Amino acid sequence: MSNPSMPVLESFTRIWPNLEAAHEKAMRSASALLSCRDDLLALLTRVATYSSARDELLRSIGALTGAPWELARNRPPQLARLSVFLPSNNILYSYALFGLIPALYCDQVIIRPSARFRDTAYAVHKLIGSRLDPDLAQRIKMIEISRRQFRPVCAESDAVVFTGRPSQAYDTMNDVGDRPLFLAIGSGPNPLIVGPRTDPGAACRAILRARLHNSGQDSLCPDVIFVHRLRLDAIVEQLRAELSVLTVGARSWPDTVLTPLVHDDAVNSAAEFLAANADHVVSGGEVDPERLLVEPSLLVFPEGAGFHPPELFSPVFCIVPYEDPEMLREWARSPEELERGMYVAALGEPRLTGETLGTAVISRNATALDVEDGNQPFGGYGVHASSIRRDGRLIGRPLLLSAEAGLRQSVITGPLR
Repeated sequence: MSNPSMPVLESFTRIWPNLEAAHEKAMRSASALLSCRDDLLALLTRVATYSSARDELLRSIGALTGAPWELARNRPPQLARLSVFLPSNNILYSYALFGLIPALYCDQVIIRPSARFRDTAYAVHKLIGSRLDPDLAQRIKMIEISRRQFRPVCAESDAVVFTGRPSQAYDTMNDVGDRPLFLAIGSGPNPLIVGPRTDPGAACRAILRARLHNSGQDSLCPDVIFVHRLRLDAIVEQLRAELSVLTVGARSWPDTVLTPLVHDDAVNSAAEFLAANADHVVSGGEVDPERLLVEPSLLVFPEGAGFHPPELFSPVFCIVPYEDPEMLREWARSPEELERGMYVAALGEPRLTGETLGTAVISRNATALDVEDGNQPFGGYGVHASSIRRDGRLIGRPLLLSAEAGLRQSVITGPLR
């Protein structure tokens, strides 16, 4: 008797030869994360709030269960070695995206964790590795090595995923030479736009959820909020009321929203920013460097296209009013924002048409955190947000490693390895 599933499996094999094995390993990896979820959350809450750590765990499981679809769609070649600069935030999610999923089509994945949170990254790696499919586990290696020492390892790799500052991305790209596929993942201001057709209550909930994710310590948190003048007073008053009742809690408490920040650089940067812009502070503004605390702070700036915030990485809310969306377009066309265009969330602003604002990808009536999908390209078209090497220079565009590897294989002669 014939097996009715065989034509389906044969069809998948034609789509991507290793899909059946990859599917089994990906599902076992997702199960591994679930089986040690309490231990993982205990590790992640060293550096993240419980709610953001739980979100990270669920996103990681979702990406793993979606990995077979991703690989069937993008058909990446088998790579001999991938080298990864693991970022300092979203340790588990980054480990899933740049470690567990690539190990399905890479013989070896070498990960260098950020020195800032090396101990937590190693603990996560050790815990997950003990529960993975043995073949998958032996492919992933984490090493303690300086950035400079890691570069020769990268030079001998088929692909490199770099996370860090743009200047370091350029230096690393030049140091590793032309051989590897080179992906650079940075950050952007991810503005949130509150248009005239937005309910103020719903807008405030979206703003608070986006800005206070992990107490503001996430690269997708909005560093600037553009509010239409018809909604400005209502938004400012409601945010002031909401921020005034926030209290500081432990990162391990499930209902904690506001916690001490995890490194003093973010505290010092917030203190400098608040001091430099003291005239615009309407609530909050205090910083306690010894306790690593930044008070939830609300600032309202004058209307105009001249405000270009740094990456704040703290619970600081910067509001800029607007009336004509042309001001938003002018802001997005500035040289600073063209370089770092990532995402922009447009709530209730139908006059912004098209898929992008400058180089930032528009998500309509949803924040960047709402639309993030680990099996889809990440980022925008700003070269400092997400970029890939093409002809000796970095080109900004949304990135997904399997898609870039598959695309490169389709335009070169012979395999990468």
